Amino acid sequence: MSTPSPTSPPTLNGALDEINRATPDEVRRVLDRGIDEVRDSGVAPGLQIGDHAPDFALPNQLGQDVALAGRLAQGPVVLVFYRGDWCPFCNLTLVHLQRNIEAIEAAGASLIAISPQAPDRSLTLAERHGLRFSVLSDTSQETIRAYRLHYTLASSNQELYLNAFAIDLRQQNADGTWDLPAAGTFILDRGGIIRARFVNTDYRTRMEPAAILNALDGLSIEGSLG
Repeated sequence: MSTPSPTSPPTLNGALDEINRATPDEVRRVLDRGIDEVRDSGVAPGLQIGDHAPDFALPNQLGQDVALAGRLAQGPVVLVFYRGDWCPFCNLTLVHLQRNIEAIEAAGASLIAISPQAPDRSLTLAERHGLRFSVLSDTSQETIRAYRLHYTLASSNQELYLNAFAIDLRQQNADGTWDLPAAGTFILDRGGIIRARFVNTDYRTRMEPAAILNALDGLSIEGSLG
């Protein structure tokens, strides 16, 4: 097996793991318990491969409604759910996606990211990271629920967020709740069918951009064979 060169860019999950390992052990233990509690409840399994993606029309960072149906009319869609601009794991994920946006668009697809934050927070996030894709606001979390990603942050983690991180999700989220989406990525074909997916209530692991591109390549091959 070849060894990556020292100049090789880190994978997304490699970079996310660096953030996780930098977290103090006592803090990480509390986070782990909360994550395990949500995972074991099975509350946010996400839609499955072969399911039809529910349509939506949500405001982007400029306050303009973006409809899934309209994007699907142009080609496949990569749909990414993230927690918010306060989450370093989400920020890093979006940065890595931006680095791959040209390859995603070259595959004929568009990228949409969705969070429960208000459009003004999405605008700040997009400007800070130079994002060239739509960042949408699901202020009621109805779309998050429709994709079966909705869960409530464990009470132990709520206390930790307040005391250790000074983060109150009731102020971060447009709906004033402690509710969040699981980390979810869905690859949709032009018919709105989920052809690949990644769902994890442990937000510290995400779908690699390389895996997204591989899934899009698979759609292109199927289209050429059809």
